[in-house]
Amino acid sequence: MFYVYVLHSTRDWGLYIGYSTGLRRRLSEHKDGASRATGYRGPWNLIYYEAYVEETDPVGRERYSKSGGGGKLLRSQLRNYFAKHPLRTA
Repeated sequence: MFYVYVLHSTRDWGLYIGYSTGLRRRLSEHKDGASRATGYRGPWNLIYYEAYVEETDPVGRERYSKSGGGGKLLRSQLRNYFAKHPLRTA
């Protein structure tokens, strides 16, 4: 399986959107600080993920999720979560 996932930092309240073929392994790397992209911003909470059978689907979804329109859709889908756990305001 191929996964797109969203993490929410409890340190700076920002988001990280990623793609992986091994979701549990990748989450462990984020939580252990082994990921260069997220090690300094943890701890992290997994707040959303999608699973795919074909590899090209999550690659496109990750790219879209990081765009302005994709971010807006994501915030809309997770509006109840963000009502309780707001994103950082910068």
